[in-house]
Amino acid sequence: MDTESINRELIISSDVSEVSIVLLEDKQLVEFHKEQSNTNFSVGDVYYGRIRKILPGLNAAFVDIGNQKDAFLHYLDLGSQIRSLIEYTRLATKGNKAQSDMDSFKLLPDIDKSGKISDFLSAGDYLPVQIAKEPINTKGPRISAEISFAGRYLVLVPFSNRVSVSQKIRSGEERGRLKRLIQSIRPNNFGVIIRTVAEGKKVEELDTDMRFLISKWEQLSNNLANLTTSAKLVSELDRTSVMLRDILNESFNGIHVDNNEIYEDVKSFINTIAPQKNDIVKLYKGKEPIFDYFGITKQIKGLFGKIVTIRNGVYLIIEHTEAMHVIDVNSGHRLNKENTQEENALAVNLEAATEIARQLRLRDMGGIIIVDFIDMHEAKNRKLLFEKLQQEMSKDRAKHTILPATKFGLIQITRQRVRPETEITVNEKCPVCDGTGKIKPSTLFIDEIEHNINYLFLDQNEKSLTIQVHPFIYAYLTKGLFSIRKKWMWKYKRHIKIIPVKSFHILQVNFQDSNGDDMSF
Repeated sequence: MDTESINRELIISSDVSEVSIVLLEDKQLVEFHKEQSNTNFSVGDVYYGRIRKILPGLNAAFVDIGNQKDAFLHYLDLGSQIRSLIEYTRLATKGNKAQSDMDSFKLLPDIDKSGKISDFLSAGDYLPVQIAKEPINTKGPRISAEISFAGRYLVLVPFSNRVSVSQKIRSGEERGRLKRLIQSIRPNNFGVIIRTVAEGKKVEELDTDMRFLISKWEQLSNNLANLTTSAKLVSELDRTSVMLRDILNESFNGIHVDNNEIYEDVKSFINTIAPQKNDIVKLYKGKEPIFDYFGITKQIKGLFGKIVTIRNGVYLIIEHTEAMHVIDVNSGHRLNKENTQEENALAVNLEAATEIARQLRLRDMGGIIIVDFIDMHEAKNRKLLFEKLQQEMSKDRAKHTILPATKFGLIQITRQRVRPETEITVNEKCPVCDGTGKIKPSTLFIDEIEHNINYLFLDQNEKSLTIQVHPFIYAYLTKGLFSIRKKWMWKYKRHIKIIPVKSFHILQVNFQDSNGDDMSF
């Protein structure tokens, strides 16, 4: 399917503590993000960090950037121009504008890829570093000293003069055109990576993006002046803006927001990056929650559990461990008697591949993922499955690698993880036991009903009662010639009607007076 023909909608729900962002593709939930209002560390943020400890054995360092857990900086994440960054930082923190001007700054030689981190950094040194991975579980943030700023069309790389073009832009003529344009507007000592969405764009749009990214670097430089302690230098865009920057295209036809402040922010950001799409941003004012209105709540409940049902009986079992994720494909009752076992297995596996690609995006699962597909004996069918999974995963913005299926039906996927996995509890607390796993004895429950009858007849002087209960309790109270119901009527000399209600849980009971009005306890 052509990804550009997909109908995309962004639904944004906000409350006091967090913002929930949902991406729908043809009304189907494919991405779900939660952004805490008090989130301190986001991918792309730049900090002025203090080297706390050098780890020679790991060729890495622990860096204090204000998180409870120190950030981890490996030698390979220093970047080839770490010497230039250190020198530039030294000049900028002294507040010397002339010496720290990038246009006249002299780049220092690249470092050796097999060097030692202790040759460049020592405990107590300060250095600008960028969040590459947010804190996950017990791990602190993963950081890089190779700072870059991503825009809508370009990625700006300070301390470089190289211009490169996304490999997804196939046309040699277009690649050459974009390179020439960027070379003509690129300031000295700023390298540029041209993103896929820049294809066909005019110099004005690219120049606007370039100037926005340059302003970020200038903000960093200004914030370094006379700085002597750890601090945040530059903030990345919030999650909503990052999604819009990366995926907004002509197929977007709606952005719905239920918060007026976020609505204004989104509208302003859209006006900056794609003013022609400004009218797709709409403020939701409905009475029911926005996720309920767009049918998202129901999808969330069905897609985030351990068992995910696809259709025709096919389902996935998704297990998470500390080391990896495991997905098991099950055919359920699906069986086409006209097809062979091999054909049935292929049909189930192809259907499962689509849902698995969706689940990886939806839950933002990262690291190693092992998928146990139904065994197929023919190599051509395993190749078809591999190609199908590649096609479905091509919609995923996260970097990933897929290995071909083994003869046992196993496919290994590695997927980039830069944030904690999205987890949503779909199980609800049992209304009978209140989550304890234990309920009151049935004999006491019947006594409790009688206590309420006694109160309503003798203290409230009700003339008659209707009692609604679960069908099992109804049968227990009304069975036999001398049922419990008849004993109660004989005892109180009043009429008692008992009605079974299938939707009630086993220990639910409701009393109504002679007028049919509910009487709660």
